[in-house]
Amino acid sequence: MRVSIASLAAAALGLATQAAAIDPIVIKGSKFFNEKTGDQFFFKGVAYQPRTGVKDANPDPLADSVGCKRDVAVFKDLGINSIRVYEVDYNKNHDDCMQMLEDAGIYVMLDIPSPDYAINREDPEWNTQLMGNWQAKIDAFSKYPNVIAWIAGNEVANDKDTTPSAAFVKAAIRDMRAYLKSKDLSTPVGYADNDDMDIRMNLINYFDCDDEDSRAQFYAINTYRWCGDDATFQSSGYSDITKNMTGYSIPSLLTEYGCNKVRPRTFHEVASIFGSDMDGTLSGGLMYEYTEEDNDYGIVSVSYGSTKVSQTEDYSYFKKAMASADPSGVKMSSYKPSSKDSVCPSVGDNWEAKSGSLPPTPSNSTCECMMKSLSCVSKLKSVPTSSSDLKTFGQNVGSIFGTVCKDVDCGDVSTDAEEGQYGKYSFCDAIQRVSWVMNAWYIEQRGVDGSCDFDGFAETVKPSLSSDSTCSDQESTNKGSGSNSSKDDEESSGSGSKSSGASAIGMGSMSVGAIFALAAASLF
Repeated sequence: MRVSIASLAAAALGLATQAAAIDPIVIKGSKFFNEKTGDQFFFKGVAYQPRTGVKDANPDPLADSVGCKRDVAVFKDLGINSIRVYEVDYNKNHDDCMQMLEDAGIYVMLDIPSPDYAINREDPEWNTQLMGNWQAKIDAFSKYPNVIAWIAGNEVANDKDTTPSAAFVKAAIRDMRAYLKSKDLSTPVGYADNDDMDIRMNLINYFDCDDEDSRAQFYAINTYRWCGDDATFQSSGYSDITKNMTGYSIPSLLTEYGCNKVRPRTFHEVASIFGSDMDGTLSGGLMYEYTEEDNDYGIVSVSYGSTKVSQTEDYSYFKKAMASADPSGVKMSSYKPSSKDSVCPSVGDNWEAKSGSLPPTPSNSTCECMMKSLSCVSKLKSVPTSSSDLKTFGQNVGSIFGTVCKDVDCGDVSTDAEEGQYGKYSFCDAIQRVSWVMNAWYIEQRGVDGSCDFDGFAETVKPSLSSDSTCSDQESTNKGSGSNSSKDDEESSGSGSKSSGASAIGMGSMSVGAIFALAAASLF
């Protein structure tokens, strides 16, 4: 398999008028390569999400031209070639920063989710709002040739009880891959795990099995095993990581590393990551993190919009480690992939996502068609945003689902990852799904007086369609319904900050279960 991450895509879209200053990177088998030189590519980078001094509700380091100019100079001094950025606001202009990074030879790995638009590990969904928001982010960055990869989930499933969420992330990978392909882009989409010992092998296998179009195109690991100067390749467990990824059919890399239990961090693990211990298996790594924040992982201290930068005691050690990082790669022309596809995990004590079945691709037209067939619908046309109104809405929705679905089959608007069952309207928004539930009750009661009241929450309407029989056959444009405004919050990391599996998701994308849970929580 060979996936191109080519700058030609920008030209094809009419977004570039001159040759890109940065070489395209491609995937062949389990390795990244520079398409022009044929040399193997290794990520030598940092996690980049400055948060100090941010006052904007939608923080975005790639929209801070002053900060980018300041930090690109530091990146050059460090000798890195890549950064991972967790949060961006797709409404802002990123031309200056992305050009500075491109001119410096810096590739950008972007997380697609944000805390407000993420797959919730506790109550996972893949719906029209999430897909629309993710597509808008891809649209905003598709013109930049130094966008090297997308991450569709950061530590979403982080223990055995949250493994059902993996099915929804995999569905998202499938649909983002299809969306990129529809735009003549081939930037790879991957997943980053939290290196949990109970589920890591199941996750590794799950994202590399079944239908090719739904697989991750690279696999990333956030790990903080190597702590202090006394740790070794063996004692830290880095040898286990390498063993787990040996023979894997897609590229793997570390997207977070750098334990801070002992400071200053001397980064002795870099010798293994970029040396003979691991360079034959993994494609490098990105250290967590560039800026010193409340969690004490930074190598520099900066403030948003300021030109000032000061080094922490970790800086010189990381710079020295990067200078000595000289992995032995292979030439693309001589490399012959020999790995095999992974075997899907079976449902068991440590895995609750049935293989071979994924949530459907969200479709606005399908949901709109379904609504046209209903005779009993919600009076509200959108989910409330104020806390008091949301509380009332959540109580109503919870009561309706609890009352109706104990007597009526609500499978069309429900999901069960363990059984591999996903309703044909499970991706619709909360208003549409609760309308379907109320209409099911209305039909069950044969339309008797009061059966479409629900304490004033519902109203009867005249449907424009006699049934929903053709709704699932609606021509899908593969376009979700994300808003035009990003609500990005703080960066998603595996180090104490919000992750892509965090429960904080926007009201527009909030699931019925999450709304009910929020309403219940507000009662105490």
